[in-house]
Amino acid sequence: MAEAEIPVAPSEGTSPIRVYRHRLPARIWHWVNAVTLLVLLMSGLMIFNAHPRLYWGQYGANPDYAWLAVGSTPKTGFLRIGETRIETTGVLGRWTDAKGVQQTWAFPGWATIPTTYSLADGRRWHSLFAWVLAISLTFYMLWSLFGGHLKRDLHVRRAEWAPRHIWHDVKDHARLRFPKGEAAARYHILQKLSYIGVIFVLLPLMIATGLTMSPGMNASAPWLLDLFGGRQSARSIHFIAAWLLVAFFLVHIAMVLLAGPVNEVRSMITGWFRLPPERSAGR
Repeated sequence: MAEAEIPVAPSEGTSPIRVYRHRLPARIWHWVNAVTLLVLLMSGLMIFNAHPRLYWGQYGANPDYAWLAVGSTPKTGFLRIGETRIETTGVLGRWTDAKGVQQTWAFPGWATIPTTYSLADGRRWHSLFAWVLAISLTFYMLWSLFGGHLKRDLHVRRAEWAPRHIWHDVKDHARLRFPKGEAAARYHILQKLSYIGVIFVLLPLMIATGLTMSPGMNASAPWLLDLFGGRQSARSIHFIAAWLLVAFFLVHIAMVLLAGPVNEVRSMITGWFRLPPERSAGR
């Protein structure tokens, strides 16, 4: 089905035009993925709390130089990136729990699964939902490829690669000017690039680096260690990719709120999207 053939619901008079924007597999994967990534992030932060330092290379321990560390002194909490140190007392490193007790985990309990320190439980949650991510992503990528979603919705056409076209889209976003009419039913260039980056780069990278940190995979697929430059490098890349996904999520939520949250969320539940009316010539 080509973009011009998106199903349109009949309307009467001046009723808003509705188009079938999101197909069932995309909607199911969207919500499954939202829950899965939230659990993975929170359980991953619990795992990070066990050793809140990041290194490059194969090995890393307390005496080794860490390019990133979250820690505490007797009175403060801090985040150190390279040689830059940021005081984070009350948020990271040293914070007060619901019972008024000061804790010195890197990330506070409200941000982790479980909420009390347990490396074993954090790993169980993380491993379970890592499988959910890997399986659901595989099926979604296959559907995108063979079901036409990639070609129909995400394919970046030659004209869209033009710097002028990309810059125009950037300016429209900066000015909070969102597409109207039929153009609102299609993905624009920034959406395409961000979705492709998440689906085909960041999420597979998270899975691959996660596998690289597994001793079992080190034995069966040692080439992963060579690919990422060692287990500690894989852990650092895993951490960076996770926060890039968080950044994508925050921007995504902001765009949904600014573009019209009721219409956007409803379309991701039912599939039907109401086209915003075209601007009048005088606007």
